[in-house]
Amino acid sequence: MQIILRGPAAGYEAEHTARIFFPGAEKAEALPETEDFVLAESHEMTDLILVRKDGRLYWRTDLRSPEADPEYALCKLEFGLLKDLTGIDPPWGMMTGVRPVRIIHDLRAAGESEDAIAEKFLGHFGCTPQKFQLALGIADLQRPVLDAADPMDCSVYAGIPFCPTRCSYCSFVSRTVGDKATRALVQPYVDKLCAELTAIRETADRCGLHIRTFYIGGGTPTSLSADQLRQLMGTVRQCFDLSRVVEYTVEAGRPDCTDAEKLRIIKQYGATRISINPQTFSDEVLRNIGRRHTAQDIIDCFAAARAAGHTNINMDLIAGLPGDTVEGFERSLRQAIALDPENITVHTLTLKRASRIVIEDQRENDYADVAAMLERCHLLAEAGYRPYYLYRQKNTLQNLENVGWCKPGHEGYYNIYIMEEVQTILSAGAGGSTKLVADGGKRMQRIFNFKYPNEYIQRFAEVLERKKGVADFYDHDLGPETSGGDRPL
Repeated sequence: MQIILRGPAAGYEAEHTARIFFPGAEKAEALPETEDFVLAESHEMTDLILVRKDGRLYWRTDLRSPEADPEYALCKLEFGLLKDLTGIDPPWGMMTGVRPVRIIHDLRAAGESEDAIAEKFLGHFGCTPQKFQLALGIADLQRPVLDAADPMDCSVYAGIPFCPTRCSYCSFVSRTVGDKATRALVQPYVDKLCAELTAIRETADRCGLHIRTFYIGGGTPTSLSADQLRQLMGTVRQCFDLSRVVEYTVEAGRPDCTDAEKLRIIKQYGATRISINPQTFSDEVLRNIGRRHTAQDIIDCFAAARAAGHTNINMDLIAGLPGDTVEGFERSLRQAIALDPENITVHTLTLKRASRIVIEDQRENDYADVAAMLERCHLLAEAGYRPYYLYRQKNTLQNLENVGWCKPGHEGYYNIYIMEEVQTILSAGAGGSTKLVADGGKRMQRIFNFKYPNEYIQRFAEVLERKKGVADFYDHDLGPETSGGDRPL
């Protein structure tokens, strides 16, 4: 399937409206001779949608009213035709944005009534009542957290782009520590990362930023050796006033590189929250995605974390992994609940272009009914968990979502802050993206680190030079918004 866009109103939204129904569709400039396509074409007062599906042509045209928003009118026409042709009724309607909850926060801040917000989701976007209620409940839960945040609060993220093995669904910039060339990169990388964190501390002080959450993610941070983990977390403890940090998370995600010693180090050096991520408790599915450990290894790792004194643990599950079933996902969900972690995050599988799943051409219809899997999340609510953050990704199976669930009082602050784009995130490490936020999210700017570990190491002076943009952002009035979050059509 190809997507062709013509006319001033045919842009990003029209392209991604087509991808709601055809996630793997590619953008093209000209109509293909034989391949199926979606053409979205806007004119001064009329819109045209032309579709070739399974070799047959379908079209829909409309005369646009003068007061109508051209972009929305075109997308609505496109959505209606594709919905009728495919028989797919997307639960999020024609919403293409990744942050539905942010829309609620923004509309409330603009003074919109609750009825107007409901109309935006149910009428304008065509979301199901269930998805609207999910987003609304999360917005309500987040409200006191966001209201309590100071405009000069910020978070720090440190990325470890190394893993024991690469999971088949992963598209992150990460390298496996099993090969000799990668092992040689790890220590120089840790040295540079510590130096960048030191510079970030100095920059935060100069700008008057208050660091409230700290997150060491990846990749897999525990793929570092115990000494390297000690070096990194020792630098964090030395450079940052952890007594003022309300949440300090370390991803200890995989039991094939997380042992009792590393769990003790993480606790000893001040982390208040860790993540142990099974993704599934099926040994067969673990093998399918390239994991070299068993479900029992995950259970043992969790027990070791509790023994080390960790009292705030998150576990990730993924709905839709290759070879999984609705019943199998439910068993994994029940097992996670039985372990009684403070957080359980349920992701929906996303088919990312750089992942092995996509490269090997495993198609969407090879996967189980992920909507039915997510329906099993009522078990979380029945066990006392409640949804506290939500985001969506492009090319997610059945156009669904990722939701973080927590026990009351165990909301992950970093997750809320980054998803709702309400505060600055200072990012260190290869592939890091610093997101500067001011004026309640109305003004944003990004600063990117080099993507690959060897480039990050070799061009580290440039990394530090780019970071000077943080001070520039806070020293100067940059005028209008430089980049933004989701905007409703």
